[in-house]
Amino acid sequence: MPDGQIIVTGASRGIGAAIVSELTARDYKVVGLSRSGDVPSGQGIACDMTNETAVCETLAKIASKGAIAGLINNAGLHLSSPSAGLDTDEYEKVMGLNATSVMVAAREVYPFLRDNGGGLIVNIGSFFDKLGVAENLAYCASKAAVGAMTRCLAVEWAGDDIRVLNIAPGYIETDLNRDYLAKPQINAWMKKNIPTGGPGAPEQVARLIGAVMSEDLSFLTGETIYLDGGQGMNL
Repeated sequence: MPDGQIIVTGASRGIGAAIVSELTARDYKVVGLSRSGDVPSGQGIACDMTNETAVCETLAKIASKGAIAGLINNAGLHLSSPSAGLDTDEYEKVMGLNATSVMVAAREVYPFLRDNGGGLIVNIGSFFDKLGVAENLAYCASKAAVGAMTRCLAVEWAGDDIRVLNIAPGYIETDLNRDYLAKPQINAWMKKNIPTGGPGAPEQVARLIGAVMSEDLSFLTGETIYLDGGQGMNL
């Protein structure tokens, strides 16, 4: 992958913060974007990924400071609601951050990657993209859209040496869901349904991203890589 800055969205906590830490430890020049601008390491910039103007201006500003070599589209939102009463505004809020912002960020970073001789875009999806999950219509639809965009962009931009991948985690324990996952009934359900015995850790997602960033895998593009402990295939 060409040398340059790696942009990580949703970088202030959870999986995003772990990705920033992992890539920084691998000596990448990391720029983390979040609403607060807080990052565990590297450079942090405040940016609302649902504000198209802000995203365009922020990426241009980053590019003015040096070449861009990669983008990790991690910012996301999970809301659940019975589908029969799903509010359109709530649906669009989930789609806006989980899907539309991925398209906007990828579109805006494209010329900078192209001019730098190529690069890698990694979208963070979810294994919910292939499941029928009650009360999760908006979230499942948004993550399915991420997989579809990944395939389309990979085909369209391969000639510019830009690869696009979709990393789709299963249940990952973070500070946002740790107390919920620790409940006895939830813990028992996880052990029963996840073949590896429980949820994954943000650092595992981060290490996978670090690996695909670091290795010269020019023939790997457009794929969705599931990191779910085998749950999505467990009958």
